[in-house]
Amino acid sequence: MARTIVHIPAQPRAATTSATQVTRLRTAAYCRVSTEQEEQLNSYEAQVDYYTNYIKSNPRYEFAGIYADRGITGTNTKRREEFNRMIADCEAGKIDFVIAKSVSRFARNTEDCLFYTRKLKDLGIGIYFEKENINTLDGGGELLLTILSSLAQEESRNISENCKWGIRKKFHDGKLHLNADRFLGYDKDEKGKLVINEDQAAIVRRVFYEYIWEGLNPDAIARRLQAEGVPGCMGKPRWSVSTIQAMLRNEKYMGDALLQKTYTADFLNKKSVKNHGEVEQVRVKGDHEAIIEPEIWDAVQLELQRRHRYTEEHNIRFRGRNSDAQPFSCKVICGVCGNPFWRRTWYRENKTIKVWQCGQRYQEKGVVTCVSENLKEETLYNAFVVAWNAIVDNRKELLPEWEETMQKGNALERLRAQQMMELTDRPKLFSIDLSLVGKCLDFVEVNNGGVLNFHFLDGAQICVETNVE
Repeated sequence: MARTIVHIPAQPRAATTSATQVTRLRTAAYCRVSTEQEEQLNSYEAQVDYYTNYIKSNPRYEFAGIYADRGITGTNTKRREEFNRMIADCEAGKIDFVIAKSVSRFARNTEDCLFYTRKLKDLGIGIYFEKENINTLDGGGELLLTILSSLAQEESRNISENCKWGIRKKFHDGKLHLNADRFLGYDKDEKGKLVINEDQAAIVRRVFYEYIWEGLNPDAIARRLQAEGVPGCMGKPRWSVSTIQAMLRNEKYMGDALLQKTYTADFLNKKSVKNHGEVEQVRVKGDHEAIIEPEIWDAVQLELQRRHRYTEEHNIRFRGRNSDAQPFSCKVICGVCGNPFWRRTWYRENKTIKVWQCGQRYQEKGVVTCVSENLKEETLYNAFVVAWNAIVDNRKELLPEWEETMQKGNALERLRAQQMMELTDRPKLFSIDLSLVGKCLDFVEVNNGGVLNFHFLDGAQICVETNVE
């Protein structure tokens, strides 16, 4: 059979209601300005007025609303509430056509620009960029749009680089770039210099004192401040462990200023990341009046490091959340396996007995995995009294060692020596003083046979023999 070619003519389609064929297009406009500066706000108002009148005066358009973001960057869409609302309305079938002043007003991110124009195009919705005279429903619109959106993104990158250069130049010259409204303890004077806010400074001093002198942990300090309704930097009593830790590490409280702690890694997402040496840092010493003496601040930094090492050595996930109510928490260490003892409650003959037990003793239910002995809390308390009184009795012999440490030791060692000199210059104990435990005790090692080895923060060690179960 001979080869035959048959042409099948196209069939005419039924009329559709796509955006290009609607008699009056439901048209919306999108407006955006990137800053809250006065000239930008004027531009914002002008855009809104212009496109409202533009749409309403055009017989081909039916006004579908103005969607306007102000003070928002165009490099991403996460914070652009009005933009996202417009896209949602397009998906809901409320809009047939969108007008924007320019590609850069719509988006400065090439990926976002193409994604959303294609998304709306698939819905039959066109976007008209007035400045560039581009209609995304036209055949050649996407190629030109790709080029122009790339240029808009590059322009945004250049602006970001210029801003970063300006900020880093200020840092290089030792000029502080800080929002004092969100920084507890300081205000800014008319020259932009940090000046102490005495009411807030009292809170800062309290945090440092309770941490280094009373031995409290950040969670206990935060809980105290919260319970007392002490206002934070924003005026509300909201305190967290991370807030306290950040305060204890902040060099500005001792008068210095470390500049460029963070930097923006990607100008598109604007996300700040910690600077671990990727960008040059500048430390300005003596930049402003200190709230915390440099000697105390140095001691706190060493104590932060010491407590961190301690938790790693003894497999402690958190450091005594209730260190104010129970300062022995995380300080009773098993002499057999090196793990911390935990406080338990026994019920015997209608009585409650507080007992300390190795956390590894019953890792598997009913199976003893550590052969350490239990320790009654009463025994622990009495043993501490004996150990402390032994130090008080030997104060005269220990004084020369403490005085030498005051001359030759580091900031933390000097503070601990001074602390022991003051604490031991008091009468001996007749019963447990829990506040004293937090101030002077590093940890107590519980060994089988009833031997408790008390390690004090100045380095002193006292062994006490007791009866343990």
